[in-house]
Amino acid sequence: MAIQANDVRKGMAIKYNNDVCMVLETTHRTPGNLRAFVQATIRSLKTNKSSDIRFSSTEKVEVVDVSRSKYEFSYMDAEAFVFTEPTTFETITLQPDMVGDAKNFITDNQSVEVTFVEDIPVIIELPPTVSLKVTESADGVKGDSANNVMKPAKLETGISIQVPLFIKEGEIIKVDTRTGDYVSRA
Repeated sequence: MAIQANDVRKGMAIKYNNDVCMVLETTHRTPGNLRAFVQATIRSLKTNKSSDIRFSSTEKVEVVDVSRSKYEFSYMDAEAFVFTEPTTFETITLQPDMVGDAKNFITDNQSVEVTFVEDIPVIIELPPTVSLKVTESADGVKGDSANNVMKPAKLETGISIQVPLFIKEGEIIKVDTRTGDYVSRA
């Protein structure tokens, strides 16, 4: 199916230079007296490399079918992440480079959405926030309570983030998966 470049959106899969690519970002531009164009950041599924490309706003772009499914993180074996589909118990194995920074927020039975292009998993999406346990955190010093004073805390996944002074070891906190910032107590 072909669409106009104006209709290309983030999350779509398109054919570009005989390769299937995921659209990571799009921007529509109309510079002064020139013709409008669409600038897109895409990632090749063959090479896993990202690049910036431009399309004329009326240019035709071929779209590839994309499907999404819910999976739960099961375990990490050797160097790969294994996810299970909760109803059929079908498993998929994803390499660390595919999981990317999401590994900092994944715990056992964590629910994720996996995007497939031509039955190949290409992207995993986490929920906006996750609840994680604080495993290491220094005690806040009494009287050290100026506005928004933060301290480092290590979470169960191994990532370190900044948390307010009142957070103690063993507490469960909510973390924003897009920014890696503390949100609230869980």
